[in-house]
Amino acid sequence: MSQNLISSDDPRLTAYAFNEMPAPERAEFEQLLQSDPAARQLVDEIRATGTILAGVLEHEPVPTPAASPRQAAIIPGGDFRKLDGGGESLRKQLNKPIRFPQFYYVVSGLAAACFALFFVYTEYNQRPMQPKHYVEMPLAQTGAEAPASIAANMPAPPPAPAEAEEFDGANASADVRSLTLMELAKDEAARKQDVEKMAMGDAERRAKMREAKSQANAYFAAPAAAPAGAAYKSNGGLAAARVRSELRDTGSAVTVMNDKLMVRQDDSNTEGYAYRKDNAFLGARENPLSTFSIDVDTASYANVRRFIQDGHRPPADAVRIEELVNYFPYRYQAPTGNVPFAANLEVASAPWAPEHRLVRIGLKGREVSDAARPAANLVFLLDVSASMQSPNKLPLVKQSLRLLVDKLRPDDRVAIAVYAGASGLALPSTPVSHKADILDAIDRLEAGGSTNGAMGIQLAYDIAKANFIGSGVNRVILATDGDFNVGVTSEGELVRLIEEKAKSGVFLSVLGFGMGNLKDSTLESLADKGNGNYAYIDSLAEAKKSLVEQAGGTLVTIAKDVKIQVEFNPAQVQAYRLIGYENRLLAKEDFNNDKVDAGEIGAGHTVTALYEVVPAGTEMPVTGPAVDDLKYRVVETPNAKRQMPNSDELLTVKIRYKEPAGDVSQKLEFPLRDSGVRFEQASDDFKFAAAVASFGMLLRDSPHKGATTLADINAWARAGLGSDAGGYRTEFLGLAERSKALLQ
Repeated sequence: MSQNLISSDDPRLTAYAFNEMPAPERAEFEQLLQSDPAARQLVDEIRATGTILAGVLEHEPVPTPAASPRQAAIIPGGDFRKLDGGGESLRKQLNKPIRFPQFYYVVSGLAAACFALFFVYTEYNQRPMQPKHYVEMPLAQTGAEAPASIAANMPAPPPAPAEAEEFDGANASADVRSLTLMELAKDEAARKQDVEKMAMGDAERRAKMREAKSQANAYFAAPAAAPAGAAYKSNGGLAAARVRSELRDTGSAVTVMNDKLMVRQDDSNTEGYAYRKDNAFLGARENPLSTFSIDVDTASYANVRRFIQDGHRPPADAVRIEELVNYFPYRYQAPTGNVPFAANLEVASAPWAPEHRLVRIGLKGREVSDAARPAANLVFLLDVSASMQSPNKLPLVKQSLRLLVDKLRPDDRVAIAVYAGASGLALPSTPVSHKADILDAIDRLEAGGSTNGAMGIQLAYDIAKANFIGSGVNRVILATDGDFNVGVTSEGELVRLIEEKAKSGVFLSVLGFGMGNLKDSTLESLADKGNGNYAYIDSLAEAKKSLVEQAGGTLVTIAKDVKIQVEFNPAQVQAYRLIGYENRLLAKEDFNNDKVDAGEIGAGHTVTALYEVVPAGTEMPVTGPAVDDLKYRVVETPNAKRQMPNSDELLTVKIRYKEPAGDVSQKLEFPLRDSGVRFEQASDDFKFAAAVASFGMLLRDSPHKGATTLADINAWARAGLGSDAGGYRTEFLGLAERSKALLQ
């Protein structure tokens, strides 16, 4: 739990926010702020609200009668805010003789304003604070006793309001308090107007707040209906502060002008993607082994879809071709016997380079029915920081988790850990037979504060270990936008933390949400090192696919540390390149090293990898400048010439994997021969996977994309539609069609 060193009522907060502190005192106060995140956040709120109020007051001068030259010097322009010297100058000038009686009305109004301000401020401080819907937990309190001890001290949820409304009293108090603090620093003329707005009745205030919030949500539900500069009527600074908070991370700018809320779409964002360079062709003679870790993540496809549907070309590094291909289910043959998966190999001509061959390696995981799977011990680790306030974040998280809870069995258990500035337990480990309690805890979640993800990770794993099921499913499900900004914030440190926690036997699933500040690179890394998978949830339909239709694969791991090593026959292959998996490549020595981490396969999952192969005797593609001949190369003589392999096999696929609770790997081998099949003769799954891979190369502007067009991709995908269970392949056709304008 973070310690608040500075009282929330400390007047120095306002003085610091408005640069009204002497330099020595300011330096001392800044040191205190470094140790108090809550105070830093309050300073930011004071500054933001000041900007809002300044906009509201911009066009509201205090009326004055025609003044003599002496009067004009006292009140230049009729606006108290233009007086030099601030309040002290005002007090000095008020002592001078005043010749017009109207000024006394101004003084009376200012006195009334001060009284109203004092009343509002006193009313706020006497109002009882709303109880939190979760309890903060010191990280030192761990172990099996922690959840029970915390549960015993959890506050009861507040009673339901008399009328259903989106706005809650706790947030209203926060907004009123922020504005009240701002009033203390305002001059008398500005104060009068704003205090009147704050003093309005609760019913009127809430009604106007609901109106502003509803209008903002409508803006993002249908952005075309709200062009840039669209004006929304609002309750001045109070509504603006609330809606600005709602829209903070959606890429929109919110300002107040002439008592109207101005919402403007802003193309800037802080999303983070890791750089990756397309794999190059490698000579089979010099590099006969290609080794990589499998990947069942699908986040990139859903994220790319979001960009295209919003009318934007996705960043090249957001396009991970293997995740695009693996998003779709394929009709691969299921395993038989005791092995966890079966390998399905196929080779045909590459549609974008017919003189080359395209090899597809497909793995199909063993199916596990809901009734047959072990009992589950799940911990939902939810980001409830301020960056999760927008409708496509925490509200969508809550809807998604409701779907998953409905899919679970009564003997499964669910706990809910949350994190913002500090970690907390919103629900101790609870059997799903008490589903109403779990859903109620989800409904009560609200967003606010900074993001201390490391503290939440610590707490979630502690809860999972305290309720560990020896032969069951033990998993943390992290839902966040990945914007960790307090505590441990670097991707490297977070990854090392997850690597350490993964040794506990608790697996990790990562669900990414939102836009504008999605930290995709961080979330992908956490899932990889946490023995889990990463999905991006851009809609309720995607939540249903990941958490309901593919619940077995999301929850149940059937094999871990799965590595693939392909050995190419140089007598048949001149060169090859792996399509995608750029950040999953392993050294050839890593294949037999059981200490090297790799990917996991969930129940029922299909995994696909594609190789573009240049047959022996075929001219190599030129993708860069030529390399000088080696000065010290070994010259082969006829008598010492190496013998080429006497085999008609194109390659051999070797797979290593461990049982979910095992530490020693096992190996499977599958050879492949090339019978010269043309692309038109390949299976539907082969054609469709090739179309998706080619689409990814086009989006990335890969040097290996050839002369492929969207029309070609559309034709290949249509040829591979097959029965299209779920309609996902048909959706891809629409996505490719919408990309035409973006790729021109």
